Amino acid sequence: MNLKCIFLTAAALAAVTSASAQAPSQGGPKYEFTTVKELPVTSIKNQFRSGTCWCFSALSFIESEILRETGDSLDLSEMFVVGKSYRDRAVKYVRLDGHLNFAAGSSFGDVLHVIEDYGIVPQEAMPGMNYGSELPEQSELDAALAGYVKAIAGNPNRKLTTAWLNGFDGIVEAYLGAYPETFMVNGKEYTPESYRDHLGINVGDYVNLSSFTHHPFYEKFIIEVPDNWRWDTAYNLPIDELMEVMYNAIDNGYSIAWGSDVSEKGFTRNGIATMPVEKKKAAAGSDQERWVGKAADENKDEVKKEELPEEIIATQEMRQEGYDRKTTTDDHGMHIYGLAQDQNGTKYFMVKNSWGEAGKYKGIWYASDSYVKYKTLNIVVHKDALPKDTKKKLGIK
Repeated sequence: MNLKCIFLTAAALAAVTSASAQAPSQGGPKYEFTTVKELPVTSIKNQFRSGTCWCFSALSFIESEILRETGDSLDLSEMFVVGKSYRDRAVKYVRLDGHLNFAAGSSFGDVLHVIEDYGIVPQEAMPGMNYGSELPEQSELDAALAGYVKAIAGNPNRKLTTAWLNGFDGIVEAYLGAYPETFMVNGKEYTPESYRDHLGINVGDYVNLSSFTHHPFYEKFIIEVPDNWRWDTAYNLPIDELMEVMYNAIDNGYSIAWGSDVSEKGFTRNGIATMPVEKKKAAAGSDQERWVGKAADENKDEVKKEELPEEIIATQEMRQEGYDRKTTTDDHGMHIYGLAQDQNGTKYFMVKNSWGEAGKYKGIWYASDSYVKYKTLNIVVHKDALPKDTKKKLGIK
């Protein structure tokens, strides 16, 4: 999930006012959603001008896991995780002489690694905005860190000094603030590690799943995207089985961390994600246009804009082609927490985004079955969310 998150967030924020002010007479499909199942989630957050969707969505997922287990609604610090991630990434980047992606984007697995290795803290213990802003604005920090590690990896002394990592830490802490060694929650003192243990977060309970044909099914593989800089692996499932896992998870009370391409036109600023069938238009001035007129969508008499669009039927082959040709890319991390259907009975996943209360549904998106089946890159779920047969095939106990 990469820097595209920043630009998507800005676009979504700009659309809030225009979307809410749009008059019904302007046309467009009129969706009427009925909730089928909705799991509890914590409040909508705003990543604002940062490429940290991977962290906001993964921590939203973890917060829902804590809600499911304990009933406690928490607000965990994204910037604690982001800072620790930057440090681990810098070390690996320098070890590899700069032959590694160093940018704001990362993966769900990165969040789990940080929690396992360093613990976690509540938002109030480390808000992480030590630069005069109430919302994350990290382009300057990203540029500073990238320039720093590039210089270090160049190794101008022909050997690394013992100071370079302290210098890196200094930049991070100047922007995000110092990492708390201890903090108080409800009158009790915790360290990041003891707070993780208190919350009962067991990283080993979570599995990463994907679906592509260039690796064998029911085996692990490294998802080849630049932001998977930790080289985390995912279990590979046929797409129909992956979809079965997702429906089974929600039906049984487990939410889902969802990584997806959001560059499609069907992923709108107004809270809808669909994969409409593209109707071919006659080329301007063509013989076809001469005899039968312009394309249907240009003839208002032939198309009712209020009708919901027909969607494509996504297949395993289409997914692979999109990945191979880079029309399906690692864009954005979100949090799936429910199921709904529209007035035609089409199934949708209810998605919590991290763009603030953007769009018609105040920060919630409705992603159709077709969109999710076609454009999902990977998901992370609790292992108990998997159907028994799938767990057996993967050797998960």
